[in-house]
Amino acid sequence: MDPSGINIRGKRQDNFAAPTPQNTPSTASVFSANRTTLPTMSADRETKDSILEKFKLPSQDLINLIQGQLSSLVGKKSSYISSLPEEIQTRINGLKGLQLKHSELESKFNQEVFELEKKYLELYKPLFDERSKIVNGIAEPCTEDVEAGKQLREEEEEDEEDDEEPEEVVPLNSADCTLSGIPEFWLTILKNHPGVSELINENDEGALKSLIDITYRFLDDEPGYALDFTFATNEYFSNSIITKKYFYTQSPDFGEFLLDRAEGSEINWFEGKDLTKETQHKKQVHKVTQETRIISKEVPVDSFFAFFTPLVMPEDLEELSEKEEQDFQNAVEADYELGEEFKIKIIPHAIDWFTGKALAFDAPADDYEYSSEGEEGEDDEE
Repeated sequence: MDPSGINIRGKRQDNFAAPTPQNTPSTASVFSANRTTLPTMSADRETKDSILEKFKLPSQDLINLIQGQLSSLVGKKSSYISSLPEEIQTRINGLKGLQLKHSELESKFNQEVFELEKKYLELYKPLFDERSKIVNGIAEPCTEDVEAGKQLREEEEEDEEDDEEPEEVVPLNSADCTLSGIPEFWLTILKNHPGVSELINENDEGALKSLIDITYRFLDDEPGYALDFTFATNEYFSNSIITKKYFYTQSPDFGEFLLDRAEGSEINWFEGKDLTKETQHKKQVHKVTQETRIISKEVPVDSFFAFFTPLVMPEDLEELSEKEEQDFQNAVEADYELGEEFKIKIIPHAIDWFTGKALAFDAPADDYEYSSEGEEGEDDEE
């Protein structure tokens, strides 16, 4: 069973909407951010059930929101809105009608943004193709691009304030240099990205050295996109392309594109080369005969290539502990965010991740130090 319809903020598959590009915290989404607000609610059970069904919110979160709504009506019953005079009720209905028109336009907006993103990907593709040829030594960059890039690098270096002594670099002897393209271009990018680098272990690097391109494309049969990882011939698997797909479903209310499910390619590992598993050997002794035997068992291990294995919804959610449910939510959220990172940041700005420039713009706020010059003593008092 795939994680279709899982909400990264909820717990039950049948009660919640799925994560959207809008609520992915680590990416700047091209989709609009919509926020659903709760209407005034009566305290009867039937109304609560209908709200739960309509908004697909976890019950505890809903209770908190209900309490927040009711606390604003101090001294008034929960049926306060319905008790207002008829002329005010008419105005409220009029506002709801206006909101409905807004929602219809909002749905069209989300659809057009999605189509616009698809349009511009077609414009990006020739640039991505040329980049791939240069990286893999099939072609050399044109003079115009070289000069423009050189000028940009000089401007960037002038803006840098580096107090550290420059590292001593041993120049390559051009006469002896037989390298073509840019070796380990994509492996360097993946290791420079803080989130992706955490997934890469030492054994993964051998296979990732054969990674020659990463691209994305929109799906034809239904809304969604695919990440294609292209590999040269290697000793680990026979796949030339390994794909991870993310499928969207469109919200009927606002036209938002919600994450429906994710799927990954099956990797055809060569014998003994599966980087996502390791073989453990255990010695067993027979209680009566005292004979010994060795039991071999394959167990999963952390690997970058586990990214292509779809998350599976546990069959019996009721038997999971709260921590296990939260761990599963976190795994779904992390998987979705990583897909968006590849699509929005890593693939479009690959050279900036290779050189490390992207790190300066992607660093979290906690990485920066703030000067307290002119405010001496305040930190001590705190």
